[in-house]
Amino acid sequence: MAESGCNNIIFSSSCTVYGEPSREQLPITEQTPAGGCTCAYGRTKYFIEQMLSDYCRANESFNAVNLRYFNPVGAHESGTIGEDPTGVPNCLMPFVAQVATGRRAELGVFGNDYDTPDGTAIRDYVHVVDIAIGHVAALEKLIDNSLKKFLIYNLGTGKGHSVLEVVEAFRKASGAEIPYVIKPRREGDATEVYADCSLAKRDLGWEATRDLETMCRDFWTWQSKNPEGYRQTEKDVKDRRFISCPKL
Repeated sequence: MAESGCNNIIFSSSCTVYGEPSREQLPITEQTPAGGCTCAYGRTKYFIEQMLSDYCRANESFNAVNLRYFNPVGAHESGTIGEDPTGVPNCLMPFVAQVATGRRAELGVFGNDYDTPDGTAIRDYVHVVDIAIGHVAALEKLIDNSLKKFLIYNLGTGKGHSVLEVVEAFRKASGAEIPYVIKPRREGDATEVYADCSLAKRDLGWEATRDLETMCRDFWTWQSKNPEGYRQTEKDVKDRRFISCPKL
């Protein structure tokens, strides 16, 4: 980047850098202490944030915007771009979608004894298109020199949904039953995490506009059109190769 004269970077960070916040710390702001990560993924994101912070201090002309995603889900409404994990999905919605299409027999729900209304963990799910629009908003501000040095913004909806709420919303969107079994909690999973995104609204003019029902509907459009993800037949590839990238 330095050799090319590029002095701005937008880093895809994560809400996992906040670790497991207490109820008193909710909703999570950018001032909520970070670094007490409960998983290797979060620690990796946090270390990269620290490296960018150090580099910004050492290089006067360098600027970094860290976008801390909460839980990106969904797909483009056209059904031509979506999430296609290889192997067993690590995230909730792709797994739910594969159960809905019959690729998997059932969903494993990790823990139903959390201190939440239905006993399952609560997360702030945000549509991936809203995330993309957040990137564009940050880039525009960097280009016009409105943002300087090392900055952090939460990208979420500000509202939490439990695992079972997501399952029910996806059932309604797909019309398919989603059988699930309760399993033990996973180490490192927080009880409840949701964002305060008022800083992104103030500085970037950004705010998530798509609700959980839209996230599930768009993901189902993608999954039902592409039951095997991007791994299609040779004929499918030939038929689809001239499809242009849809607009946000």
